[in-house]
Amino acid sequence: MLDHILSALQALTANKVRSALTMLGVIIGVLAVTLLVSVGDGARAYIDKTLSGIGTNLLIVQPGRRETRGLGGPPTGNISRPLTMDDVTALKRQGTLLRDVSPIVAGGGAIRFENRQRDSTVFGVGAGFGDLRNMHVDVGSFIREEDLTARRRVAVVGRTVAKALFGNDSPLGRTVRISDGRFRIVGILEKKGTSLGFDLDDLVFIPATTASDLFHQDFLSQILTAARNKAEVQQAILQIEEILARRRNGENEVTVQSQDDLIGVLGTVTSAMTAALLAIASVSLLVGGIGIMNIMLVSVRERTREIGVRRALGATRHDILLQFLIEALVLATVGGLIGLGIGGGLIAAVNSAAPDVPLKLSPWIATIAFGASFAVGIASGVVPARRAAELDPVDALRYE
Repeated sequence: MLDHILSALQALTANKVRSALTMLGVIIGVLAVTLLVSVGDGARAYIDKTLSGIGTNLLIVQPGRRETRGLGGPPTGNISRPLTMDDVTALKRQGTLLRDVSPIVAGGGAIRFENRQRDSTVFGVGAGFGDLRNMHVDVGSFIREEDLTARRRVAVVGRTVAKALFGNDSPLGRTVRISDGRFRIVGILEKKGTSLGFDLDDLVFIPATTASDLFHQDFLSQILTAARNKAEVQQAILQIEEILARRRNGENEVTVQSQDDLIGVLGTVTSAMTAALLAIASVSLLVGGIGIMNIMLVSVRERTREIGVRRALGATRHDILLQFLIEALVLATVGGLIGLGIGGGLIAAVNSAAPDVPLKLSPWIATIAFGASFAVGIASGVVPARRAAELDPVDALRYE
């Protein structure tokens, strides 16, 4: 076997330029596989990290019932009984498997201070929202339970809002107008940056009860809670449905989504995207394999007399077959290693220069890329190798 490998390397180095150009197709193919699949794998890792960073074991209770879980809310046109603050109270009192419960009232509008204005998302929340969503204040305090009870007009703002309205001045204790109401700022959130394209610093939080008055709605957009630990997530979902069903004459009229549901749906999307990118990149690898096959067929024709001499000196058909197959395999694997090395270097450079770009070179990607180049080498070398092995020694010696 070693003799065959050395012979193959000698034959390939005898035509360095042609061998390099032949490997170029495989190099580009493996590079495309490495980069494109790394994009999909990096996107999945980014989503998992992002959703895990918003809190742990989160459960989102939404009004209306649907059988499938994932992204998006349940149907809004067929909700017989919306969520209310009484539902929140019931979950707090009876939810033995729940860590905390927060009402959520979603709204929006202009936040104004003197002649400055910022259009931001406004959420009415409960005292436990900050701990549930891993969003804490850097200065001041978050919404407190007594703020909800007294329906106080207090607000907690993100860094983007604070910068837009107050510049470098501290907004703590200042009064701003949200829609038609005047609110005193009691807290400034820690800087969170963006998550899935959404600016988490461009948010304003007010008490949920105050938000109901401000937005003239007596129902909640959703209820946010969390299981005490990951092992109790499914039991906690059943407990929430049971508690709220008792308040609705035994009817289950809510949808409870877990954090794992969201991760699962987004994971399915990114997996499909990765598969599509892999299919696209495989086309260039296939083209590289066809290039190797064509060059090897040309090589068989050029070396017909050499094959005849080797057969006359005692080489078997198996020896000739193995020689040309190994040559094709060496072309593909060396090209694959070069393409993998270039791809790994580019990914490392991108991760170093822009850490937020979702590129990830996992071991399985490298294995697939190298394995694909190996398979291409075998597939592209079979036909030329068989043709070389089937040559008649006498005819080969007479070939001009």
